[in-house]
This record gives sequence, structure tokens and C-alpha cells, in this order.
Amino acid sequence: STSLHLTTDIVAMPLLWVLPLGLYLLSFSVAFAENRTLAILIVKIAPYLLVFAAACAFANTAKFTFLYAALGLLMLFSVSAALHAEMFARRPNPSHLTRFYLAMSIGGVVGGIFCALVAPLIFNWAYEYPILIAVSALLLSQRSLIADSILSDNSIKLRRSLSIIVIALIVSQIASGMLWTKAPNFVPLIAIFMVFMLTLLAMGQKLVFALCVVMLMLAGGGWKRIALSFQPDVMTRSFFGIYTVGTNAKGDRSLIHGTTLHGIQMRGSDKRERTPTTYYARYSGVGLALSAAPTLFGSKARIAAVGLGAGTLACYAQAGQSWRFYEIDPEIVKIASDPKRFTSLSKCLPSVPMIVGDARLMLAREPAASADIIIVDAFSSDSVPMHLLTREAFETYGHHLAPGGVLMIHISNRYLALEPVLAAAATNGWHAKVREFRTNEVDRDNNLTDSDWVSFARQPETLTKLEAVNPAYRWRPVKPREGFTAWTDDYGSILPIIKMSKQD
Repeated sequence: STSLHLTTDIVAMPLLWVLPLGLYLLSFSVAFAENRTLAILIVKIAPYLLVFAAACAFANTAKFTFLYAALGLLMLFSVSAALHAEMFARRPNPSHLTRFYLAMSIGGVVGGIFCALVAPLIFNWAYEYPILIAVSALLLSQRSLIADSILSDNSIKLRRSLSIIVIALIVSQIASGMLWTKAPNFVPLIAIFMVFMLTLLAMGQKLVFALCVVMLMLAGGGWKRIALSFQPDVMTRSFFGIYTVGTNAKGDRSLIHGTTLHGIQMRGSDKRERTPTTYYARYSGVGLALSAAPTLFGSKARIAAVGLGAGTLACYAQAGQSWRFYEIDPEIVKIASDPKRFTSLSKCLPSVPMIVGDARLMLAREPAASADIIIVDAFSSDSVPMHLLTREAFETYGHHLAPGGVLMIHISNRYLALEPVLAAAATNGWHAKVREFRTNEVDRDNNLTDSDWVSFARQPETLTKLEAVNPAYRWRPVKPREGFTAWTDDYGSILPIIKMSKQD
């Protein structure tokens, strides 16, 4: 659940999942070590880290991204080590250790099944993460030095516990209500701080502490998230991710997968709704290719688009053309096809065929040379479907593409420099050029975003003709990286292409 929270709601950084896994495994080494010094120290500090993590569980992660990520990782390690240390303390006689470790393993399987199979079916957001925090608070037993120094009588403790719960509930509601308004930032922060202090005061009384942790999460944005979850057609979750349909002050609709924008549709007039936006701007690589389709392939061009998103590409469709979309996630098909959320498909291609499944497998099953343009834009969040960028994948594209056809691949990515991958994969008879589209302030006001598209063709004159249709917009040759090993179905590594800076 921590891995999902980090990679979908905070930062979709490649290989980030390695850190939670490594820290979780390391917690066993600390908790079961013969020297108990470090384990005892972590048991003492784990509840405090849990409280900080609870305060940020529903926070807006647009700012302080890496701080939130680091806090989540620290919480995972400390709480795991503390709870595993408690298991170590309760371990049975050596003659029963087999059953002990079997039970521990079964617990891990049950947790994994819940996160991987059950949660996507019953939640529309990553609610297993705050549930994890609340249950961990219920299990941790470290007592608060503040509370113990003030109170000793049981009746006083009971009255104090009830008071803390009531006050925490009231203040958390006030804090969340202020987050919805234009109140000064320090006002809800003061309310959240009050709940934070009440939570520390409740530490040591497991049920009260757990309830206060829940109130703290609600105060930090939980009420707002829950309200969004109950709004129809806003949040959707599938086994491929969490999708949010947002509406800005202008009424424009956006589709966001985790932290990555997957499309914006301007609303209002029919012209605005049919205008391609974001990575699909008129003068982006894909925009130039689709605008040139009648010149290159005639009025009956056949176009296959891998990856549906909000359906923006449908706005390029012209009379007489034949279009097909390939999408692996049925939920995306539902979102893009629903006029209450997006109208690109219903206005531009209302009856376009949708092939649901892995696009590479679907394309391989279809007749050869059955598309004039293939568009590959199937990245979920900032993760990369490596099997769509291997040499074998290019063989499939070559099989499906007509002679003289064009293959367009979207390589915009915040963390990976994908150009060397495509340069290495497309050496077997392919010719390639890159279109780098960079926006200005006016473009950004019109919901256009920077994008990098690579065009491929078996015949070099095809790319020459593509450039000639709109000569004002430049393409450049792809840049191979010396020593880079091409991705195949047997080998692929993203380590060599991770961007170390914004200039990479």
C-alpha cells in the first residue's frame, strides 16, 4: 500500500517501488537482530513518525513531493520494524517456530491479496494506505511521556480520552472545511496542529490514539478526498491505476492518472471541445502527422491509435478515414466514451472501433499492412510499457504498417530519456526523426503542453514528404547513444536512461 501511495499519488518515479520493498525487508533484520538496541530505539520513535505521516496522508502533494515520499518511507520502515520487533518478543518456543514463520508468511500473503486484488475492486482511491496507518496506530504500544506525566487516575484518563476524541473530531472537521475555502493558509494549519497535539497526548491508549490518528488524516484533507470519492464520475480505479476527472475554473475537463496528466478537453463551444490540447497540439509531432494524412495517404487513410486517454486524438479524424483505438484498460474506454465526462469521442468519432487488450498482441493478430499511421501513446502515468518499445515490438509495427506508412511514438517523460531506446530499437530498416514541441505562455493558457514525438518509416522519402507538408515546423534526426543496448523481449533496463537533471 505504501508503494502504491508513493508511485500513484506522490511521484511516479521509475524503480521507486524498490525502496519500500528494500526497507520492509530491512525491518526484519533490525527487528530480529540479536542486539536489541536499534529495535528498541525504533519502537520508541515509530509512533511519532506515524503521526507525522498521518498528517500528510491526504495532503496536496504538488509541493514538497520528495519530503512526503521520504516521510512515507521512514514511516514504513519504522512501523514495520516496531511491529516485527513485537512479533519477535512474542515468538514461541523453538519447537513451534515453523508454525510461527508460516503464520507470518500467510499474513503477508493476505495483505498482498487485499492490496492487489480486493482494494481495486472496493475502493476508487488508494484508501488502503490510510487504513494501514490507522491499523498501525491501533497496534503500536509506545506510551506518551507527556500524558503519563500529567495523568495517573483511571477516571481522569477516561474523561480525557473522550474529550480528546470529541475535540479532535470537531477541530478536524473545522480544518477540513477551511481547506475548501479561501481562508488564509495558516488558519487550517493551526487547526491541524491542534489535532496533531491531541494525537500526541492520546499516545499510549491504543484505541484513542488510533481514533485521533484518523481524525488527523481527515483534518489534513481526508474529508475533501472522501467527498470527491462520492461525487459521481470523478474518481475511478482499476487494476491499472487511479483516474481522476477534474474540472478547472474555466470548466475545462482533465484526465489525470496518478500524478500524470493524460488529457484536457476544453468545454463550452463545439469548436473548443473539438480542439486538440496537451501533448496532441496541432503543431506537435502527432498533430503534424495526422494533419498530413490526406496528403500522404489520401482521403481514406487508416489510422491505429494505441492508447485512448481522454480520446483527444479523435478530434483529428476526417471524413473517409478509418480509425481504430487499442486500449488495455476497460475503465479508460468507459471514461472517454462517457459524454458526461469527455465528448471528444462522441462528437468526433462516435462509433469508432475499440479493441480492448494488449495492443501488441492485438496488432499481431490483424492482417498485414492494415494501417497507414500507427500512433503509440500507451504510457500509464510515467511508467513505461517496455514490451511496446522492444525490437520485437517494432517487428509487429512493421507487420501492421502499410508500405510507406508512418509510426508515431510519444516519448515525453519526466524521468526517462527514451530517445536512445527508440534509436537502438529502430535500426533494422527503420528511419526516424524527432519533433520537439515547446510551448509559450499563450500555448499554456490554451492547455497545450511540451511534447516529444518520434516518427518512423521504412522508406526515408515518407519522412521527407511529412516534413514537406508543414515545412515551417522542424524535425531532427534521432540521437543514438554510444554503447546503449537495445531493448528486446529478453532484455531491458531503464537504469541507463534515468534523467539525472531537467536538462537530460
